[in-house]
Amino acid sequence: MPDYLTIKKTDTVPRLPLSGSIDLTYRCNNNCLHCWLRIPPKANEKQDELSFDAICHLVDDARTMGCREWSISGGEPMLRPDFAEIFDYITSRAKTYSINSNGTLITPPIAELMKRKGNKMIALYGASEAVHDHVTRNPGSFRATMRGFELLKEAGAGFTVQLIPMKDNYHEYPAMIKLAESLSPHWRVGAPWLFLSASGSLGKNAEIKGQRLPPRDVVELDRPDLSSLQDEPGGEHPQCPAGDDRLFAACIASRRDFHVDPYGMLSFCCFIKDPAMRYNLRTGSFRDAWERFIPSLAGKVRGGEEYRTTCGSCDYREDCRWCPVYGYLEHGRYAAKVEHLCDVARENRSCREILMRDHRRFFRIGGITIQVDSDLPFSDSTFHPKFESFRADGPGEDTVRIHHHFSLPDLPKEKRGEEVYRKSPWAIYRKGRSWIYAGIPTDGTVSPLHRVAVFSDDHSSGRIYNEGNWEEIFLKGNLASLTLFPTDQILIARLLADRNGFFLHSCGAVMDGKGLLFVGHSEAGKSTTARLIASHAEILCDDRNIVRRFPDGWKVYGTWSHGDVPEVSSRSAPLHAVLFIEKSEKNRIIRIDDRREIVRRLLACVIRPFVTIDWWEKTLTSVEQMAQEVPCYQMQFDKSGAILDELKNL
Repeated sequence: MPDYLTIKKTDTVPRLPLSGSIDLTYRCNNNCLHCWLRIPPKANEKQDELSFDAICHLVDDARTMGCREWSISGGEPMLRPDFAEIFDYITSRAKTYSINSNGTLITPPIAELMKRKGNKMIALYGASEAVHDHVTRNPGSFRATMRGFELLKEAGAGFTVQLIPMKDNYHEYPAMIKLAESLSPHWRVGAPWLFLSASGSLGKNAEIKGQRLPPRDVVELDRPDLSSLQDEPGGEHPQCPAGDDRLFAACIASRRDFHVDPYGMLSFCCFIKDPAMRYNLRTGSFRDAWERFIPSLAGKVRGGEEYRTTCGSCDYREDCRWCPVYGYLEHGRYAAKVEHLCDVARENRSCREILMRDHRRFFRIGGITIQVDSDLPFSDSTFHPKFESFRADGPGEDTVRIHHHFSLPDLPKEKRGEEVYRKSPWAIYRKGRSWIYAGIPTDGTVSPLHRVAVFSDDHSSGRIYNEGNWEEIFLKGNLASLTLFPTDQILIARLLADRNGFFLHSCGAVMDGKGLLFVGHSEAGKSTTARLIASHAEILCDDRNIVRRFPDGWKVYGTWSHGDVPEVSSRSAPLHAVLFIEKSEKNRIIRIDDRREIVRRLLACVIRPFVTIDWWEKTLTSVEQMAQEVPCYQMQFDKSGAILDELKNL
C-alpha cells in the first residue's frame, strides 16, 4: 500500500506480521556492474538450489508463524524454469509481496500472474540502449526490458521502475527519470551507493568502487525523509546503545523479517554470508530458526575496540548509513568503518540541517503546535504576516505534523475507500485508519483531482498533495493558511474536539488579565466590539477564537482567522465570561442562568469542520460543560463606547 495511505501516529510502533524475503537464484542473465553477487547461469551451484517442493514447504512453515508478506529477488528470479509456479504459490498465500527483476524474461503468462496485488520493481540501467546495455553487459537487454514493461502494461499489472544510478549512467539520469515517468506513474531510486561484492574479488570490488557516485550525489538521490526528522535525527539502521558493542543486537531485536538464500540458508539479513550466522533449513525447522537461532545471534558479533573508537563514538553516527555488514563487505571485518559512508554521513548531516532550517516551520495555536514541512523551501514571506505572532521555535508537548507535496499521488476513486461526505470543496473518504480528503470543484462538475489530503485517524499527522499552479503560488508567498486549504479550521476544529475544545464565532479579548469572549455571528458586532475596547484590552481575534477546558478551568486563545480588525494575538487567558452580543440603543449586561439557552446559543456559534458523530459528541460535551462552568451574559451595546463601564464592573 502506498505510504500516503498508511499514515500512523508517530508515537505508535505497530507490531507487524513476519515478512520474508527469498532469493530464488543467485544466477543472472547478464554480468552487469550492479550485480556482482550473481553466479553464472551454468554454474554447478544451480543443482543445490531449493526445489519447488522445498520452497512450498518453507512458505507453509513461515505462514503458520505469521508471515504474510514476501519479497522475491535473486539474481534474476525469472531465470528459474519453474518461476511461474513458485510465484503463484508464494503470492497466493501472502497478503502482499514485492519482486525485483530486470524485466527481460517477462512473458505474457508471467505478466498475467503479476497482476496480483503487490510491488513489482523493474530495474532500469540507462535511458538509451547503448548505456543500458553497457551497464548490463548484455547486448539486447534494453530492448528486452522495454518489452517486459509493455507486457506488464498490456496485462494491467502496475509496476515501479527502479532506477539504478552509477557513474557510467549518471549523465543520463534526468533522461532515465523522464523515461521512467513515461512507463509508469511509479518510479524510485535503487541503492544510491554501491556496496561491495561478497566474493571478495579485488578486481570486481575495485570496479564497483569506481562506479560509486560522489557523496553529494548520493545524498541528493536519497535525501533524508523530512517527515521522519523530529527533535533528533535518525540513522538508516538501528544503532547499538552507548557502551554496547553487540553489533547486531539492536537489529535483531527490532526485526520482523528474515531472509532465505537459494540454497535454504536462513538469516536475519540478506548480506549475512558467514555460515556460522546462517541456519540450514534443509536440516532444521523454520520455527527453530526464528525462535531460537536468530535470537541467539544477538551477542555473537562484537565490535570491540575498533568499533568503540570509530563508528561507535562518531559524532555522525545518527546521520550514517553504516551497517556492520557493509563493514564486512568492504574490509572483511564487521566493526570496520566504510570511508565512503563517512563522507556520505557528512553530506547527510549538512542536508538534514538545511531541511530543518529551510523546509520546516512551527506554529502554536490553541495550545497545539503545528509542524509544517514542505518539499519546497520556506521563506520569511511564505505565510501572511498574521502568522508571525504564532511562530514557535520547535515542537511542543502536543505537536501535529503536516507535510506539503506538490504533485498528486496515484489515487483513483476506487482506491480511496468509502465515501462518507461530499460537499464542495471536499469529498471525504475513509480507508482503514486514514481520512482521505479529495478536492472537488465548487460548480459540481467532474474534473481531475487538484488536491488530496491524507490524515491519520486522529488528524495528528497528514500529507497534503497539491497540483496545478500551487508550486508557483507557494513560492510567491503571502499564504493565508498553513494547510493551503481555504481555512485551517478544517483541521484545527477536528483536533480541538479531542482536546476538550472548539472554535467559536467571537471576538476574544484580555482585559485586566481576564479572558472575555464576545460571541455572535456575522454582523452581530464582533469587529465593532473589538474597536470599542481596543484601548482598554488586548484583542486576541475579532472573529474566531478557541476555547479549551483544562483541569484548572477554561482558557480562551486567539487565532489568525480575523475579521475586519487585522490585529491578532497568540496569547491565552483564563476565560472569565462569555457575552452574547446584541446591537441596541442601550448599554447593559444581563446574566443568563438558563443552561439550555446558553447551550443553544453556543451551538449556534460553534465552527464546524467535516462533522462526524464522534466530533459532535465530543463537542457537545464540551459545550455543555462550558455552559455549566463559565458565567454567560447577554451584552446589549451601541457605538458610543458606554459599554466599557459595564465591562469594567463585570
